[in-house]
Amino acid sequence: MAEKARIAILISGAGTNMAALLYASRIGDCPYEVVLVASNDPAAPGLALAAIEGVPTFAHSHKGMTRDAHDAAMEAAVLAAGADTIVLAGYMRILSDGFVQRWAGRMINIHPSLLPRYKGLDTFARAIAAGDSHAGASVHLVTPELDAGEVLAQARVAIAPDDTPATLAERVRLAEHQLYPRAVAEYVTRRRSDTPGRMTRFMDIADEF
Repeated sequence: MAEKARIAILISGAGTNMAALLYASRIGDCPYEVVLVASNDPAAPGLALAAIEGVPTFAHSHKGMTRDAHDAAMEAAVLAAGADTIVLAGYMRILSDGFVQRWAGRMINIHPSLLPRYKGLDTFARAIAAGDSHAGASVHLVTPELDAGEVLAQARVAIAPDDTPATLAERVRLAEHQLYPRAVAEYVTRRRSDTPGRMTRFMDIADEF
């Protein structure tokens, strides 16, 4: 069996996508393992979940630090854990260009919209206001430009006539938990095998109302 990719997951809160990635890593022949869960918030609930599951954790508050200094602290922990890939899972920090460039092609994020639509914040409210039929989530490579890296995979979620941003967010989160482990697994496999061609870009998740 090929050596597994070693991923470090960065979180800022509850870590539900982190949990999805972690539990998926323990099923079958998943091509990655989680070697670190790190956060900019020492009180992030996801850290406790990771610790219960025996995953090494690291926390360092960003308060009172420059962006570069905080990124350096997080990166040092990632490197000490022997990670070869960084996966952002609700990490609410804009990263410095230098950090992103050093991990080019090895840093992945999930964003709650069907990119390139609705980069940035308030994605569900914007999709509803625009009268879109679907919202969703996109897994993409991280680049210095916000939410602009190559889209690796997407999940589409239908918007109900009576949806609010909160109700829509709940269903998209369920889709994210299915999408993210699969997309990360496919990407690390593709990167290690150098297989020509691109991954399947869309995984449709149908919702009935």
